[in-house]
Amino acid sequence: MDGEKILIVDDDDDIKEVLSLYLHKEGFQIFCAYNGNEALKIIDTKAPDLIFLDIVLPDLDGFEICQLIRKKTDVPIIFLSGKQDDIDTILGLRIGGDDYVTKPFHPGVLIARIKAHLRRSRQNQLKQMKSKETDQMDRLLKFPDLTIDTKSCVVKKNQHTIILSAKEYRLLCLLAKNPDQVYQVEQLFQLIWGEDSLGDYRTVMVHISNLRKKIEYDPSNPIYIKTVRGIGYKFNGFQDL
Repeated sequence: MDGEKILIVDDDDDIKEVLSLYLHKEGFQIFCAYNGNEALKIIDTKAPDLIFLDIVLPDLDGFEICQLIRKKTDVPIIFLSGKQDDIDTILGLRIGGDDYVTKPFHPGVLIARIKAHLRRSRQNQLKQMKSKETDQMDRLLKFPDLTIDTKSCVVKKNQHTIILSAKEYRLLCLLAKNPDQVYQVEQLFQLIWGEDSLGDYRTVMVHISNLRKKIEYDPSNPIYIKTVRGIGYKFNGFQDL
């Protein structure tokens, strides 16, 4: 994607110039750092999308800098090195690097690898965003004028918090997480109180009545917890909205 930001961390001006030249042609924004401390400052202020990191630098070596970078960001890091050393390659990848390129490098191949890393990075970011959205949707159960936050166990009606007992809350969550599913009274008792519990099934009806008094506008004409005559109860899925 044009305009993505790339940071080059290298004390060799020739390398930085060559890399910058090819990357500019591809539409990338380029930032350069002479050492690790400069690189960390640029990361904080410019938030690059990919980092080229030389192993041999004037202050800290590239491996140390990589570990510091990983505390700040998970963007792709490509190590640059003047020597072909399997041990360096393995170490670089183990501590958080994504790729390892030896000098001299072929510009065309390097650009292709950069684009591949950036593409994967964008895909991962998209997946994370979708995952967060899904988690948020799973956490918040939203219905007209009623919200149930299953993480904080807070129920709100018209933005006002409603105080429920533990059993009332569990009963409400069970029904709300499965809207339009009809539950028999016996099922609700077994699921909330435990199938080995000894008790009167009428306790379910008492809790349903209490819930309606707390969440319904008119408990005698409920819109959230519906009675299915001769069977049990269901939570209104508001499919017609």
